[in-house]
Amino acid sequence: MKQIISIAILMACLFSANSAFATEEIAASTGHDCSYCHLDPAGGGELTSAGEAYLKGALASGEVKALSTVSKLFRLAVGYLHILFAVLWFGTILYVHIVLKPSYAEKGLPRGEKFVGILSFFVVGLTGLILTRYRLDSLHDLFATRFGVLLTIKVALYLVMLFSAILVIKVIGPRLARGEQSEHIPGQPFNQLSLRSFNGKDSRPSYFAYQGKVYDASNSKLWPGGEHMRRHSSAADLTDQLSMAPHDASVMDRLPVVGDYVATGDMERSTSTRVFYFVANMNLVIVFLILFVIALWRWG
Repeated sequence: MKQIISIAILMACLFSANSAFATEEIAASTGHDCSYCHLDPAGGGELTSAGEAYLKGALASGEVKALSTVSKLFRLAVGYLHILFAVLWFGTILYVHIVLKPSYAEKGLPRGEKFVGILSFFVVGLTGLILTRYRLDSLHDLFATRFGVLLTIKVALYLVMLFSAILVIKVIGPRLARGEQSEHIPGQPFNQLSLRSFNGKDSRPSYFAYQGKVYDASNSKLWPGGEHMRRHSSAADLTDQLSMAPHDASVMDRLPVVGDYVATGDMERSTSTRVFYFVANMNLVIVFLILFVIALWRWG
């Protein structure tokens, strides 16, 4: 809640003073579209000869004020950070959902991916507000111009992803981490539920399944706290994940086998698991929607 209030206050501050930069209102007042003044039909960037003449007259009359060199460099730096962290954020989502599959993060994202996601949320939101301040004169323009409407849609999608991330990190994630478990019967094969308690935490053994066998990684220096390279967690079947590892299956010979693993098939998912998969698939759809909005703004 504190983060949301801070963003609202920052947005109000960003729009509290008048700015003097080209907007779609100029095109409306002159009767020309954006391509009359800009080489890019979507507006912004390099000017045409007509745009140069209009800008020269507007500067002379005081209608607009030219950006200082410092302001231009600042805007460039902010824009670079916005693109960089948007790529990191979207890239992480696409990689986890398409390459690794959502089941990879069912028990919670590894710390690396979680850190990138949280940092990207903050940086993309903050830089987006600053860049919006350079483009729009007032909050009214969010609903009065084509760019503003598309930006409003993109911000709404961003907020949905933000709230869903808070839900997963604060509520769903901890519930999934605790997970539904069952006691393992010595001499019997492990299954999905009986393997969950062997996660290497709280002095418990660190077991994982691979190609139908359960391996004990408790004494391996490469599995501290039940995690391998901060990417793979024990207490689960890692057959699909380790198939993409930079080593072959011969490394398993270094670990003792403690039993067989039998997949339990399509187990009935808990409410938390169903919510997790719904949010995961929803965010993937939102990524494609945001990219479509950007394409519509630039080339639509």
